Amino acid sequence: MQHVKIPQDRIGVLIGEGGETMREIEAEAEVRLDIDSENGSVAVETVGDPVLGLKGPEIVRAIGRGFAPEDAMRLLEDEMMLFDVVDIDAASRNKNDMKRQKGRLIGEEGRTRELMEELTGADVVIYGSTLGIIGTPEQVDAVRSAAEMLLDGAPHGAVYSFLEERHNEMKHQGMEYHRFPGGQS
Repeated sequence: MQHVKIPQDRIGVLIGEGGETMREIEAEAEVRLDIDSENGSVAVETVGDPVLGLKGPEIVRAIGRGFAPEDAMRLLEDEMMLFDVVDIDAASRNKNDMKRQKGRLIGEEGRTRELMEELTGADVVIYGSTLGIIGTPEQVDAVRSAAEMLLDGAPHGAVYSFLEERHNEMKHQGMEYHRFPGGQS
């Protein structure tokens, strides 16, 4: 059994309308959730496949970090899917700096966050003092690197170029992967 603490304002999202989301997570991840809505503590107990059960706490954590339940459920799509968090607070000197850093990650009208998603294929959410990422190891690594570049003060243009480069690399690797054996390259 694992315990996950999530923010008070995300408990309703985790439970869902009439407990629908909670039941879906329990069924899909083969876990039992015991949610304490007083303090935001969620006990996650594996009741079925232990490998699927390992994703249960990650799904709860992802919802707690601002992901929509359907995005968090992507973690079950394949065992390579990861959930990662970049701590914006750790890269900030004070409250005002934290606001500025979040603004840099979100970008004008959310464009930077959108580009991170579009160019990597990962889901990206900025909530509270964290940036959450759900995707394959390559996708998560690309978003994490881009976020760290922005937090270190890199110009947005340089970060966009980096993301374009990674996008093309990932696309190229995908092409290599799907090439037919014995065919012409």
